[in-house]
Amino acid sequence: MSAARPYDIVTFDCYGTLIDWDGGIAGAFERAVAETGGRLDPRHVLEVYEEIEAQVEAERYRSYREVLTESARRVARRLGWSLPESKVGFLADSLPFWIPFPDTNAALERLFKVGYQLGILSNVDEDLLAGTRRHFTVPFDLIVTAQQVGSYKPADGHFLTARQRLGARRWLHAAQSLFHDVTPAKRHGIPVAWINRKRLVRGEPRPDRELHTLTELADWLA
Repeated sequence: MSAARPYDIVTFDCYGTLIDWDGGIAGAFERAVAETGGRLDPRHVLEVYEEIEAQVEAERYRSYREVLTESARRVARRLGWSLPESKVGFLADSLPFWIPFPDTNAALERLFKVGYQLGILSNVDEDLLAGTRRHFTVPFDLIVTAQQVGSYKPADGHFLTARQRLGARRWLHAAQSLFHDVTPAKRHGIPVAWINRKRLVRGEPRPDRELHTLTELADWLA
């Protein structure tokens, strides 16, 4: 690896960092609600969904398909939406169609072309991620999923497994979520760039670098 590059590999959280997670969730709920004749505020749905999904992931290991299904079921119950049991899988069915942010592929291509290896650390199942990877235009050298490690970030499994596989390679992790990614990365001494797309107020722990887009990340590293 070139001495001019500060890292050998850059890993990314996938949904929320590379893929428009909010748009995917909100769109899936909007379509499902419309099909069942209900009405929900998309912004409120996202707030409730984030809270409930974190609870479901923390209870015990389920496949991410099961997490999505159980979370949708509980959101519907919380918000008084009559979601038919025959339709509770709508989130998992929609996930492979969630699209990258407009800056994602261009930034990944810039990093790849100057010699960085790339990776994904994601709270997802193998088959669902395979569907998502069709949206990307670069190869990934490292893939660590919840299905592989049997736990969900912010638990340690993704980061311990990635470190074991990467050995001495110089590693930067880039992610949007302080809760799922920045906090555990800092806990393990892994340099982390916070992709603060929502321009949230920074709390603790502090990332090594705060950026607002993947374009800014590529400007810095490439």
